[in-house]
Amino acid sequence: MQRTPRDVATATPAPSGPAAPAASAPASVTPQIQLIPASAQGALDAAEEAVDLLLETGRAPGEVLVITTGEPHPWAAHELSFGEASYWAQHDAGDDVFYADATMASRAASRPVVVVAINDGPDTAAATALPLAHTRADALLIVCGDPQQINSVLGAGV
Repeated sequence: MQRTPRDVATATPAPSGPAAPAASAPASVTPQIQLIPASAQGALDAAEEAVDLLLETGRAPGEVLVITTGEPHPWAAHELSFGEASYWAQHDAGDDVFYADATMASRAASRPVVVVAINDGPDTAAATALPLAHTRADALLIVCGDPQQINSVLGAGV
């Protein structure tokens, strides 16, 4: 009775309890979404605080991808100064938190946690970055920015 397709599709994700059969799990698994209200100017700081908290609570650095919609994260800007090959080699190694601008994030692989900083950028940046981030997050999607903007994008088909 608990495993009918309707029950599986409407079930609220829970940290424990029986799981759906493995064959149907990948198609129906969606990440938990956490919104952190922040101004465009404060979104990057909020994302940094979220990453720090994730690492302090036991997440491995290689499990986290951070996407920015405006100015690139200082780490990304610094690493890109050595060339794209070196930058993407660090991504492929998967040893550390990886920071990507929304315009480059489509190249990034899925990770358990994706943090998005809606830190300005073109009007279309959030509308493009959020659905992409949703597909890249295996377990948790954390979005830092204007809640009204985030909800309008997330409610529009993510």
